[in-house]
Amino acid sequence: MAIGIDPTIDFAFKRLLGNPAHAAVTIHFLNAVLGNETRIREIEFMNPNLDQEFAEDKWSILDILARDDHGRWLNIEMQTSLPAALAERLVFYAGSLLVGQLRVGESYRELAPAIGICVTNGVLFANCPDLHLDFRLRSRAAEAVLSDHLQIHLIELPKYVPPANNERVRDPIEQWAYFFRSAMGSTPAHLGRRLGDPVFLEAAGVLEMISKTPNDRYMYELRLKAQRDEQARLEYAIEEGLKRGNTEGRASGMAEGRAAGMAEGRAEGRAEGRAEGRQIGECLGKIKVLMELLSIEPPADLEGRSLPELTQLATELRQRLRPPRP
Repeated sequence: MAIGIDPTIDFAFKRLLGNPAHAAVTIHFLNAVLGNETRIREIEFMNPNLDQEFAEDKWSILDILARDDHGRWLNIEMQTSLPAALAERLVFYAGSLLVGQLRVGESYRELAPAIGICVTNGVLFANCPDLHLDFRLRSRAAEAVLSDHLQIHLIELPKYVPPANNERVRDPIEQWAYFFRSAMGSTPAHLGRRLGDPVFLEAAGVLEMISKTPNDRYMYELRLKAQRDEQARLEYAIEEGLKRGNTEGRASGMAEGRAAGMAEGRAEGRAEGRAEGRQIGECLGKIKVLMELLSIEPPADLEGRSLPELTQLATELRQRLRPPRP
């Protein structure tokens, strides 16, 4: 029987990776993300009280704050969509972890690395095929590293395509991507066969316990409903914004098309000018609305771009607001 619990719902995500009773699951995940630089053997959870956190604020961000046996501070979170200014927020959180370590009179040498890890069902870097993005302070020449004390890791799940055959998934990052994308509709036995490492059987057991524990299942369903409501609200805002953009763009396009047609001085030129001008105007209207929803400033050269360039930009913006489902 399928597990039936989606590990990308933040309640389940925190039960899975923020649970002191299953620290081995979190350690495996962190070592997969951070690689072989410094292997983690122990971890201390700094905010493990999920029930209290949920009861106090059902709309809180259920991130995971921890410190490993090398003193590094880690913040782990799940994003099922791409909120506005996500990149800036990730930088702010990681920077806060770094700055918050020092008290008055302490030396900068006492700072430990601050690492932010975000797993997302959206794609922030569509032009980069990498599933795992590792951001650090370095020059454009990769060998010149200023510091590893500030790190942000982004795992964009839609980029992962599970193998069509039944081969075992061996790469640690791909194992976790497979788990996040497939666990809900899989059985523990299937996950064990595909992923091999016993830690994924333990992880599957955590999800099964959510399904079987009435209070956990109730809180999971609340978070799932809230997430769906937020997605519906966002989709409504997108549709309303696009309607407004279509109206504004049509008026602008008609004016631009008329001007272009008159400049050509031919009937054919007028028809083509109106058609292309209307399309450009409608596309500009959509783009401006989408950028407003994403809190993005329109580039200075926006209105000088060609229709194919504008169409491609509009498509990319819509994908950011409505990421592919896992």
